[in-house]
Amino acid sequence: MKTPARTGCPGFQQMNLHRREAMRIGFCGALGLSLSDLLKHQARAVVEPGFFKEGRAKSIIHLNLPGGMSQQESWDPKPEAPTEYRGAFGVVKTNTGEIFSENFVRLAKVADKMTVVRSVVGKIPDHGQATYHLFTGYTPTTVIDYPQMGAVVSHLLGTRKGLPPYVAVPSLNGFGGGTGFLSSKYAAFQLNADPGATGEFKVKDFSIPAGVSMEQFARRKAGRDIVEKHLRALDADTDKLNTMDEFNRSAYSLLTSDEARRAFSLEGETDATRELYGRGYKHKNNQPTAVGERLLLARRMVEAGVRFVTVNYGSWDSHVGIKDTSLDHLPALDHAVSGLINDLEQRGLLDSTLVMITSEFGRTPKINKDNGRAHWARVYSMMLAGGGVTRGQIYGASDATAAEPARDEVLLEDFLATVYHQLGIDSNEELMAFGGTRPIEIIKDGKVVKGIIA
Repeated sequence: MKTPARTGCPGFQQMNLHRREAMRIGFCGALGLSLSDLLKHQARAVVEPGFFKEGRAKSIIHLNLPGGMSQQESWDPKPEAPTEYRGAFGVVKTNTGEIFSENFVRLAKVADKMTVVRSVVGKIPDHGQATYHLFTGYTPTTVIDYPQMGAVVSHLLGTRKGLPPYVAVPSLNGFGGGTGFLSSKYAAFQLNADPGATGEFKVKDFSIPAGVSMEQFARRKAGRDIVEKHLRALDADTDKLNTMDEFNRSAYSLLTSDEARRAFSLEGETDATRELYGRGYKHKNNQPTAVGERLLLARRMVEAGVRFVTVNYGSWDSHVGIKDTSLDHLPALDHAVSGLINDLEQRGLLDSTLVMITSEFGRTPKINKDNGRAHWARVYSMMLAGGGVTRGQIYGASDATAAEPARDEVLLEDFLATVYHQLGIDSNEELMAFGGTRPIEIIKDGKVVKGIIA
């Protein structure tokens, strides 16, 4: 496969070069399995699950667009601004009478099923720090590491139907943090395989290794049980053994579950459904965009019982040639997200599934000498659909050049607090860190934005 060309500023390139090594999921290396590393890390904090119950949103699909997608070329065009602010694209009218960039022709037709927040306010125009802020609700410090939203959801709401509560497609953004002060067993299950890449898509952690029959697998499991029983007889650390029992039960359950394997594949999807999400889109480097397949897989996961799926797509750091970046990325995004929303609605899942589209910040109001836009955190746009949020609304507004909020500004902490609220979690409540000695708010001072709740 051809290696994609690097794009974006040095800071964004550095993020891509130093992503944290993906967590492997496995156990029993002699079998060639790798499913319980995710499950077997010891807890680093004393926290009690079960405090919250499900909210209106039973699941969430979080599509993140790393690098900083331009609000002007997407959700918040400025057709009446001077050319150096407006950019190269025109607008399209939505089915609610608003306007999107002409890059969102398909999304304009489902605008009545979503809320676009045009007045999000961040803090840091730096890729790594802003990404951490987006995923955790906190700016980075050297004192404490905070957990990602997916990890918090995994901890507080737990598994459902025997599936991992938190999954990353195809892998995590390495600068978005991790489980922080929570146990690492709440980390995302990372596929480390891309459903939209060329070749066969297969999550190897959901299959018995080639050459190992189910009978052999069962015998090796029985052998492991004998070893653990012997260790208990020798007064080994029973707490660790009990914990390993939990991890191994989960691992065996997933490996032998037909439902789990189906959820983590695209098996059985019709051509019509594949077309609904968009097929055949490629970047200018001739690599598949893959966003349609990633979102289709995310839909299968939440339908099967996964609570939180995070999906990454694209490289949006457009310091040079923002028109080219937009044309390279936006058509596939437009097709895939509109297809996801329509598919969830047709299946009766949109009311119980919250779709969230984010980027760590937006882009500067004025186009630079290289026909690009730099980082801009003072106002940008996010999108929410389903999960009990309002439909057909543009919430808040930026000023005439998308430089500052003009009304109803939404701090990033408030945006995240609202998402937590829809999942049934009060972000003002506290989790315990440092062995149960320090209570820390899930989101510090986060306020629910009632205007976007249906």
